[in-house]
This record gives sequence, C-alpha cells and structure tokens, in this order.
Amino acid sequence: METIRYLAANSFLGRRDPRVLILVSALTIVVVAQIQDVRLMAVAALLALAYYLSAGIPFAEVRTNWLFVCVFVLLLAGVNGVIAGAGQYAGVAAELFTIPGIGVAVSTATVSYTVTMLLRFLAIAATGFPLSFAVRPGDLSVAFARLGVPSRFAYGIDLTFRFIPTLAANLRETTAAQRLRGYETGHTRNPARRISRLRPLVVPVTVSAFIDAEDVADALDLRGFGSQRRTWLRTLRLNGTDMTLIGFCAATTVASVTGHMPGLWVG
Repeated sequence: METIRYLAANSFLGRRDPRVLILVSALTIVVVAQIQDVRLMAVAALLALAYYLSAGIPFAEVRTNWLFVCVFVLLLAGVNGVIAGAGQYAGVAAELFTIPGIGVAVSTATVSYTVTMLLRFLAIAATGFPLSFAVRPGDLSVAFARLGVPSRFAYGIDLTFRFIPTLAANLRETTAAQRLRGYETGHTRNPARRISRLRPLVVPVTVSAFIDAEDVADALDLRGFGSQRRTWLRTLRLNGTDMTLIGFCAATTVASVTGHMPGLWVG
C-alpha cells in the first residue's frame, strides 16, 4: 500500500507533534465558521496562510491540489455566496448592480458576504494541507489514538489517507496497461461519451480497490487487530511551542463560540 506524501522536511510544522496539526485544522473550521466580518476573516486567512507557509511544502508538488481547491472554492463559495448573500441581505445595503439573466441584485452586503465565504474556505484549505503533507507516514494513527480516538477508528483514518495515493497509483498503472493494449480516450465534447470511454479504467481500478481493501482487512484479522487493547510503539510528546499553538487556537475557538465575533461588515 502506498504512503501519503511527506513534504514538510525539517520545516517548522514538520517538527511539530502531529496532534498540533490535527487540532489546528479542526479548530480553524470552528473559528472561521463563526466569523462574519470580512476584515476579521482576512486576518484569519492571513494567519492560515502563514501557518501553511511554515510547513515549507514545495508549491510544485501541490500545484494541482491548489488548482482544484481554488476552482472548487470559486464555483462553490463564489456563486453560492452571491446568490445566498443577495437573498439573505436584501435591502441591508445599497444595490450596486443586477446580474443579467438571473436577476440577482448585488449590493455591498452581498460582496462582503461572498468575499468572507471565499476567504473562509481558503483558510480551511490552508490549514488542512499541512495535515495531508506535513505528517510523517505512520504518525497519523498514533496521533489520533493519543487524542482519545479508539484504535479501530484511528487506524481506519490512517488507512483512508493511505488508500487515496494507492488508488491514484492503481489508476496510473491501469491507464498505462490499457494504453499498451491500444486504449485511447479520444477527443469529444459529449460528457456522456467521455464517461463511457472511461469504463476500461473504472472497472479494473474499482475491482483492484476492493481486493486491496479485503487484503488489508484479512491481514489485520490474522494479526488479531482489535481483539485487545492496542499499544503504540511510537511516542509523541508536546513541547512548549506545540502547547502555545494549541492554546492560541483553543482561546480563539472559545472566543468565537461564545459570541465575541462581530457581525457582517458593510462599507
């Protein structure tokens, strides 16, 4: 089975306890979900970006991942933010213009709401990327177990992270094997036809995924996994820097859930 890519090397986040990366990512979701003020959301996004950059992840290695995230955020948060913001904050601020064709009135409140949503999703992505690429292989399950997650679930999460690169490797191997047999995707704008042409790839990759999952399950059963309390060879220790990061995120989370975040800002 493939392992997740470790790209943090000896960076600031690469030296942190993996529990820090898990907690920061989870607490960030709670905090940014409470922020409505675009100025405060911009500060949170900048902090999230600084946090991401401290992982030292080479951009060339995650360029495709960031492209997917940016497109997804623009389509989901951008379009949804304009439509939902126009309906939710109608009459709150002066109308700027109306979008032709759909008749959605855009005001300063709508713009503020949309930008806040965009920054919110980007902040979540920026703190989530280190969790995927700055945790050493084998430490993820131990970290979740040290956070009190049952061993079965902790190891299941670790296997899930390992399954994604394994599935990608199987897809590459299957594509190469099918091309040796004369398989070509062809060029067509018909989405139904394009999907049907992927059948020689989907079927073997899906079957291979089920076989791999069954092999892992059999291997765990043969080793008696889950029959008794599990012990972990890897030892994790939080240092002062780790505790400071967790404390800052915890304090910010408490401030957000207790209603200390300002409401929507309209210039």
